[in-house]
Amino acid sequence: MMNWWSMGGAAVCLLVVGRCAAHQHHPLRGLLAGAVCGLGALALLALLDPVTGVSLPLTPFTSFTAVVLGVPGVITLLILQLLL
Repeated sequence: MMNWWSMGGAAVCLLVVGRCAAHQHHPLRGLLAGAVCGLGALALLALLDPVTGVSLPLTPFTSFTAVVLGVPGVITLLILQLLL
């Protein structure tokens, strides 16, 4: 049951991000830039883990969120980790 909800949520995120990218002058460049920035933020967070003590586990959920939603997705993951 939970798998269907997560797949549905992922599909909705992909549709929203795709629709927003379609309204840009260079949609592919925007999607790739967001994905690279999100993965870079996740990698920087992992690199600075010994110094700051803040870490996110590398799971399919966190990597999907970083790639699709970018830096705001990584920040949201950090806030959710703080709250939960």
